[in-house]
Amino acid sequence: MYKRIRAHTLVSADRCWILYTLALQALAFRGEFWECGVYKGGTAALLAGVLASARGSGTTPLRLFDTFSGMPETDPERDRHRSGDFADTSVDSVKGIVKGQGSVEYHVGVIPNTFAGLESARIVLAHIDVDIYQSVLDCARFIYPRLVAGGFMIFDDYGFPTCPGARAAVDEYFQATAERPLVLPTGQAIVFKSSGI
Repeated sequence: MYKRIRAHTLVSADRCWILYTLALQALAFRGEFWECGVYKGGTAALLAGVLASARGSGTTPLRLFDTFSGMPETDPERDRHRSGDFADTSVDSVKGIVKGQGSVEYHVGVIPNTFAGLESARIVLAHIDVDIYQSVLDCARFIYPRLVAGGFMIFDDYGFPTCPGARAAVDEYFQATAERPLVLPTGQAIVFKSSGI
């Protein structure tokens, strides 16, 4: 599966393995898979493949959130990325990578605006790969309360020096929750929802 996606992702093989194994475990729960920060669609294709192979053509939706045109405005005091970074993608090119793999919905625009109308969602897995402080914080604020007990949030950028704002947002948000991020040597941080609160 990684060979199929590696030309379409910046996520390394070890991080893809973590995402893959957590996706398999998340299949035990009822709810949606979300990816925030899609870029060229490699990890979206991985998640779609897990869903398609496990549940046929798909009763579990995979929701993909991105501008599909590059990084939005950033905070120069917190972020190293700049507006327009990662602009070498499009929603059509991502659809070409993910095609034919279950129920996939594309939410084009800036987070959190693209979350509007999804307030009743039940989420079992959320892959957060948005790189910048405000977007990571907005994801945590919206997704965590809707994450089912036993579900996961995977923050791809937590341990990378290129994304200090991402780490700051995760640390800030989860200070007030029962859960604490599990930081991996891969640079990812995982939050396991242990209760329905």
